[in-house]
Amino acid sequence: MMLRACRAPLLGALTLLGAVMAGADTFTTVGPRVEAAQPSQPADAFLDRARALHRQVPLIDGHNDYPFQVRQKAGRDLEKLDITGSQPGISTDIERLKRGGVGGMFFSAYAPISGQGALGNPQEAVRGALEQIDVIHRITERYPNVFEQALTADDMERIFKTGKMGWFIGLEGGHHIDSSLSVLRMFYRLGVRYMTLTWNDRNPWADTWFFPPQHGGLTKFGEEVVREMNWLGMLVDISHVAAETMEDVLRISEAPVIFSHSSPRATADIGRNAPDNILQMLPKNGGVMMVFFMQQYSSADGVRHAAAQQAERQRLAALHPSDQAAVRAGIEVWQKANPAPRVTVADIADNIDHIRKVAGIDHIGLGSDFDGGANVVGLEDVSKFPNLTAELLRRGYSDNDIKKILGLNLLRALRGAEAVAKRLQKQRPASAALIEQLDK
Repeated sequence: MMLRACRAPLLGALTLLGAVMAGADTFTTVGPRVEAAQPSQPADAFLDRARALHRQVPLIDGHNDYPFQVRQKAGRDLEKLDITGSQPGISTDIERLKRGGVGGMFFSAYAPISGQGALGNPQEAVRGALEQIDVIHRITERYPNVFEQALTADDMERIFKTGKMGWFIGLEGGHHIDSSLSVLRMFYRLGVRYMTLTWNDRNPWADTWFFPPQHGGLTKFGEEVVREMNWLGMLVDISHVAAETMEDVLRISEAPVIFSHSSPRATADIGRNAPDNILQMLPKNGGVMMVFFMQQYSSADGVRHAAAQQAERQRLAALHPSDQAAVRAGIEVWQKANPAPRVTVADIADNIDHIRKVAGIDHIGLGSDFDGGANVVGLEDVSKFPNLTAELLRRGYSDNDIKKILGLNLLRALRGAEAVAKRLQKQRPASAALIEQLDK
């Protein structure tokens, strides 16, 4: 496939390979998690109204990384990170989910693989994804009165009416399927309802934002992956991908697509975010951008701070090429001298304002990235979702607008994907295509 001209993002081909593995979206180039400093609080009337709206429709968080924290901090043992009690070291526990009015979520299935600069070990990626899906299934087994698996949009609404929280599985990174449509289909049977086409790692068939493009977007096999996801009814997630990949997906997909956890590039100019020309394509596609709460990707100040910190990390790495401890110590000194900017609920609302202006109210959702990197004052953990809802109400968003953002837009997109799958499955069988055949 002919390579398009490289439109390098602000941070270009970052050399953060060791740093990014601190979490599914966490870069250790950013300072420690923001503590619950008090932002300017919305009026109580707006908060009361916000909480009432959360009781009327399910707030569906597009990206929660609690399963990753279970992997990293508890060896995949839920008992060691039991969320029936308070868990101040992470952003998620049952009591805070209830206080936040969370009706459902996509639990993220992501596992680090070795060799992130290259392709790593594909079999290791498949195993890691299966281990994380097992963790997610065991969440319901451990907390059956709180959580229930959803497989369809109707399931999510039914579960919400029972007072439980529904969950879908989001597979974060196409490298987890080892370039196999058969593996993709088996993940769907296990409950995966979206797949993020890339993470920050290189991918054999789709370009990530994190490295200079190799494929010009999607390869022929990458296009087949999108078609097969349409056939299955699995949402195509274009967070983390290069802008060229976003364009290819929106050209090919017959079903609505999502950004499970992203923001607009106009408000935070970094390649991880979506440019306006992509947002302008969402209405025709029916897709949804689910806004996330990442400090370094949510405001211009956050982007500048992240870029400056990475420059310092690179300088220290050049001075101490074989001494990672010295690099970490130097970064800690730099962080104390250069505190991270204060990114607040208002900044996240500004991002939502921009999406509404460019794409429209029907194409906005929420994908926090809690426990994967969310780091915003006023949105410190899952209990704080009403702060954002209240801020949107204060800005004049109607109750119906809010309901769409909380979850109705996502459910509409998922129903669209389900309808496309029903049609396509009447037209053709599952694809037998192989990457070796399509990407010669």
